[in-house]
Amino acid sequence: MASSGPTGFLGRSSSSNANMRGLVQFIADLRNARARELEEKRINKELANIRQKFKDGNLSGYHKKKYVCKLLYIYILGWNVDFGHLEAVNLISATKYSEKQIGYLAMTLFLHEQHELLHLVVNSIRKDLMDHNELFNCLALHAIANVGGREMGEALSGEVHRLLISPTSKAFVKKKAALTLLRLYRKNPGIVQPQWAERIIHLMDDPDFGVALSVTSLVMALAQDDLEQYKGAYAKAAARLKRILIDGEYASDYLYYKVPCPWIQIKLLRLLQYFPPSEDSHVREMIRQSLQRILDLALETNKNVQQNNAQNAVLFEAINLIIHLDTEHALMKQISQRLGRFIQSRETNVRYLGLEAMTHLAARSDTTLGPIKQHQEVILGSLKDRDISVRRKGLDLLYSMCDHTNARPIVGELLHYLQNADFAIREEMVLKIAILTEKYATDVQWYVDISLRLIAMAGDHVSDEVWQRVIQIITNNEELQVYAAQNILSYCKQDHCHETLVKIGAYILGEFGHLIAEEKGCSPIEQFIALQSKLPACASGTRGMILSCFVKFVNLFPEIKPQLVNVFNVYSHTLDPELQQRACEYLTLASMPTDDLLRTVCDEMPPFPERESALLSRLHRKHANTSDKRTWIVGGKDANSDAAELTLAKNGSLRRTFTNAGTKPNGGAAGDLLGLDMNNIGPAEAKSIPNLASAAHLSPNWEKGFNRLLLKPDGVLYEDGQLQVGVRSEYRGQMACLILYFTNKTPALVGSFTTTLDLDPSEKGNLTWDVKGLPDTTIGQGAQAQQVIMFEAKKLFEKSPTIRISYLAGALQALTLKLPVTIHKFMDPAELTAEDFFKRWKQIGGAPREAQQVFGLTAAAKDQQRELTDGFIRDVIKGFRWGVLNNVDPNTKNFVGASVVHTSEGGKIGCLLRLEPNYGTQVCVPFCVIMSFNQGLEYCANKDMIDDPPDHQGHR
Repeated sequence: MASSGPTGFLGRSSSSNANMRGLVQFIADLRNARARELEEKRINKELANIRQKFKDGNLSGYHKKKYVCKLLYIYILGWNVDFGHLEAVNLISATKYSEKQIGYLAMTLFLHEQHELLHLVVNSIRKDLMDHNELFNCLALHAIANVGGREMGEALSGEVHRLLISPTSKAFVKKKAALTLLRLYRKNPGIVQPQWAERIIHLMDDPDFGVALSVTSLVMALAQDDLEQYKGAYAKAAARLKRILIDGEYASDYLYYKVPCPWIQIKLLRLLQYFPPSEDSHVREMIRQSLQRILDLALETNKNVQQNNAQNAVLFEAINLIIHLDTEHALMKQISQRLGRFIQSRETNVRYLGLEAMTHLAARSDTTLGPIKQHQEVILGSLKDRDISVRRKGLDLLYSMCDHTNARPIVGELLHYLQNADFAIREEMVLKIAILTEKYATDVQWYVDISLRLIAMAGDHVSDEVWQRVIQIITNNEELQVYAAQNILSYCKQDHCHETLVKIGAYILGEFGHLIAEEKGCSPIEQFIALQSKLPACASGTRGMILSCFVKFVNLFPEIKPQLVNVFNVYSHTLDPELQQRACEYLTLASMPTDDLLRTVCDEMPPFPERESALLSRLHRKHANTSDKRTWIVGGKDANSDAAELTLAKNGSLRRTFTNAGTKPNGGAAGDLLGLDMNNIGPAEAKSIPNLASAAHLSPNWEKGFNRLLLKPDGVLYEDGQLQVGVRSEYRGQMACLILYFTNKTPALVGSFTTTLDLDPSEKGNLTWDVKGLPDTTIGQGAQAQQVIMFEAKKLFEKSPTIRISYLAGALQALTLKLPVTIHKFMDPAELTAEDFFKRWKQIGGAPREAQQVFGLTAAAKDQQRELTDGFIRDVIKGFRWGVLNNVDPNTKNFVGASVVHTSEGGKIGCLLRLEPNYGTQVCVPFCVIMSFNQGLEYCANKDMIDDPPDHQGHR
C-alpha cells in the first residue's frame, strides 16, 4: 500500500502541479482585475475633475497647460479623452512658448490628417509660420510634418516654401522646412510648384551642411519624378562633391571618423545616378576627380569599425555611380578588380554590397560578363551564406549574369539549391529559374526537363503564371509537344505527383496525348489510368481539368469510351456543382447518336495569341514601391537597355525555335518572357514645365549688348546695378571659344551663382557645346568669375543659344540672355576675282538659295540723326565677316562680298553678297546668295541684317 504521508513539491503528481499553476494564474488575474478597476476609478475621477475645470473656465495658461499634460498621459494609457481635443487646439494660440509647445504636442497625438478639428488650427499654424520667432516656426513645421495631409499641404505649402528660401531664416528652420516640404510632397506631389525648382536647387550650395543635406534629400525626391525640371542639380551636386573631397570645404563638426560628411556624399552620389551622364567635360572632370579620391581613401589601412562603415557606404555608392557613368574606363578597371575581393570579404555587409554592385555591373548595356564570370564559383557559394540577405543578392547576381554560355550550370545549381532554400525566397527562385530556362533554352529536351523538374521540386511555390506559361510555350511549339507529353505522363504515373504537374498533364495529354498513343507505355488506357488515379486527391479545379481531358479522350480514343463514360456517371452525382455540371454535359456529349458535335467541341485548341508573359511582371512587383526609384533593375543587360525597363516585353513571342547549343533563340535575348508594357507607366497627363533658360523668357534690355556683339568679338553683353556680363570670343573654322566674365557690382557677397545653357529644340544637333570651366559659386564684392564654353557648328543654324544666370543676393536674382553665337560668326572672308564672282553667281540660280530684302535705319536711329555712309556700310559688312571685293560690281557705289561658312558635318558653304545702297532715301537692297562649293547644300541667308546698324564705334 502506498504511503499516505506528506510529499514534497517534487513528489507531487502532474495533475497537482497543473492545479497549482491554475491557482497562481487565478490569483494573478484577480490582482490585475483589481488593479484595472482601481485605475479606472482613478482615471474617471481625474477626467471628471479636468472636465469640470475646463467647463468652469477662467483657467490661467499654466493650468490649461497642466491639465492638457494630464490628458496626454491618460491618452497614452489608452483612455478616451475626446472632450479635451478642443482645449488642446486652443492652447496652440497661446503666446508663451511652453504653452504653445504643449498645445502642438497634444495636437500631433490627438488628431490625424482627416480629423474634423484639424481645419480649426490651420490659421494658427499659418500665423506661427509667419512669426518672427524661429521657435514658433519650428513648432508649426513639426505639426505640419506629423499630421499634415493633402488639404493642410495645399493651404500651407507656400508658407513652408517661404521659410525655406527666406534669407532671414535660421539654418535650423531651413532644415525643418525642407524636410516638411519633402513630407508633404510624398503625400501630395502637386503642392510643389514648378517655379520653385530653381530656388530649391540653389539651396544645395548653402554654407550650412545641415541645410544642404536636407535640401539634397528634397531634390532627390523631386528629381526622380521630373529630371528635366531639376537638371540644374546635376552640376550643383558635382561641384559640391568636389569641394568636399578635393578642396576640403567642410566644418570639423561634419568630419565623422575621418570621413568628411558621409551622409551628404552618399546623397550627392545617388542624385548623380538619376541623370544621364553630363556632356560637359568640366563637370565630368569634377566627378572623375571626386570618384578617384573616394577610391584612394578606401585603400587606407588602420581603420576602426565606424570609419570602415562610413567609408564603405560612400565607396559603394561611388562604385554604383562609376558603373552608371559608363565612360570612366580607368575607374571601371579599378572597381572590377576590387569587387572580386569584396564578395569574398569576411564582413557580411561588405559581401552584400559587393554582390549588389556586381549585379549593377552586369546590368550595364555594353559591358561584357567576362570579369563577373571569373567569380562564378564564389557567387554560387553565396547561395549558402549564413545571411539570407546575402543569399538574395547572390540569387539576383546569378540571374543577371546568366547568358547562353553559362545558363545550364547556373540553372542546374539553382535547382540543386532550391531543395534547401529558405521558404521566403523559393517563389522568387522559381520565377527566375523559369525565366532563365525559357530565355536561354536551345533544345527541346533541356527546356521540358528543367520546367517539369522545377514544378516537381517546388510545386507549392509555383505560381499560376509559371505553369500556365509552360503550357503556352508547349502549345505554340510543335517540336516540344511529343517530348512534353511523354515526360508529363511519366510524372503522372508516379505515386507522388504534385497537383500542379497534374494540371499540366491534364491539359497536355488532352491536347497531344494522341501523338504518343503508339509509344510503349503511353497507350490510351495507360494515360487514362494515370490521370484517374489522381482524381480523388485533387482540388475541385484540377478535377475539372481532368474531366475536360477525359471528354477529349472520348473523341480521340473510342476504345476506352466505356471507362470514360463511367467516370462521367460517377461525377454526375457529386455535391460539387461545378463538377456535376461538367460531368453531366460531357456525359450528354458522349451519349449522342453521332459524334459530329463531339468532334466540333473537342477539336484541337488553336495556338495561343502572341501575348505577353506575366512572369517578369510578377517578378518586378516584388521590388516595387521602394522609397527611391531604382536607376537600374535586376536582370542583366537586356532588362536595362533603353532606359531601364522600357524594352521589357512589348513584343514577346510565344514561338520559340530550339537550335543547337550556343545559338541564340529567335525573338531576341529577352525572348518570350518579356511581359511589361512600360508605355503606360507614369502620370496620365504630363506637367507643362516652363523652361526659364529658353528664348521665351529673355530678360528686358537683352538686345542692346547682343546686337553690339554681333559685329565685335568682345564687349559687354549685359549690365545692371548688380551684375555685369562680359564676353570674349574667338572663332576658328567650325569651332568657337566663348569666355564669359561675371562681375559682382553689389556691396555684398553673391552666393550660389549658377549658369544654365539652352538651345531651341529645332537646332539640336546643329550647334553643340562643351563647358570647359564653370564660374565660382560665390563671387565677392567687386570680384569676377568666368566660364569657358566651346561651341561647334555641326550644320547651319538660325537660332542662337541662351544662358540662364541665377544667383542669391539677398533674394534669388535671375537673368536669361541670348549669347552672340550666330552662323555668320563661323564665316571667313573669301577673295574672288570679278570673273569668278559672276560665274558662280549665275550658276546658283534663284530661290531658295538666294534672298533679297530692303531695309533702312530704324526710327530710333533717325531720331539720333544717324545716316548711311560709305565707310559705315563697309565696317558693318566686315563686322559680319564678309570679305569686301573691290572693283567687281560695274556700279562703284555697290558693295560686293564673299565668304565661306564652316560646319563640321555640313562641310564648307560659299556665300556671295551684293548690296545696293541708296544714300538719298537711306535704304539698302542686299541681294544675298548662299551656295555650297562642295556638297550642294542649300540655305537661305538671314534677311534681317541690320535694321538698327551700329555707329563707327560699334554702338547702336
